[in-house]
Amino acid sequence: MMRIGVVGCAGRMGQMLVREIAATAGAAVAGGTERPGSPAVGRDLGTLAGLEPLGVAAGDDAGALFRDCDAVIDFTSPVASVAHAALAAAHGTALVVGTTGLDAGQTRALEVAAAKAPIVHAPNMSLGVNLLLALVEDVARRLGDDWDIEIVEMHHRQKVDAPSGTALGLGRAAAKGRGVELGAVSDRVRDGHTGARVPGHIGFATLRGGDVVGDHTVIFAAEGERVELTHKASTRGVFARGAVRAALWAAGRPPGLYGMKDVLGL
Repeated sequence: MMRIGVVGCAGRMGQMLVREIAATAGAAVAGGTERPGSPAVGRDLGTLAGLEPLGVAAGDDAGALFRDCDAVIDFTSPVASVAHAALAAAHGTALVVGTTGLDAGQTRALEVAAAKAPIVHAPNMSLGVNLLLALVEDVARRLGDDWDIEIVEMHHRQKVDAPSGTALGLGRAAAKGRGVELGAVSDRVRDGHTGARVPGHIGFATLRGGDVVGDHTVIFAAEGERVELTHKASTRGVFARGAVRAALWAAGRPPGLYGMKDVLGL
């Protein structure tokens, strides 16, 4: 049995991960952590997740979790994920990071930690989104620069980062298909008298409202025609399933920074 732990085990995503691990053949819930002082500390992980008791209590020592698990899954915050990557490196434990909103320095910290542990990091863990990423790169490569690219995303009202990590990942895929760097062609804000659209740029539009789990559309627009590629997630379960699959894949792998393309063989 693969021993998998969850940091942030009492949160909405953490609970879903516990349920997914418990339901996955070959995987076992080996532990979970919350912040010191959290009312969840000491409670059974199964009870926290709405399951029958699993006989494993939530703790507050992330170091012990990484020491005792084959793999750990992290959907917390950029600062916490960097700290967890350092723990993964210290113990040689596989780490799956589903956290979005990491800046360049934090992403670099994951790369440094990945020299000593297998780390899977992706802007989105779902199979459908990772297929979409591959399609966007291919379409951008095949269509000329006279096709404008716009990326539209919508999430629930509580999401704190914008554009979403998935939207930025789609932008990077489109830019890669065109052989350019996203930072050089990205239009993330439009307001006021902006003038005509800059040829070759990739635009982003961000929507927030309600309880939308995640909608992403990449629009390729030319004179007289338009191609739209869309993915819609109706449950966070798709992210949990992908993350657990990534944990099972990563445990025992050589150190390195991997993506869901590696996990899924895309």
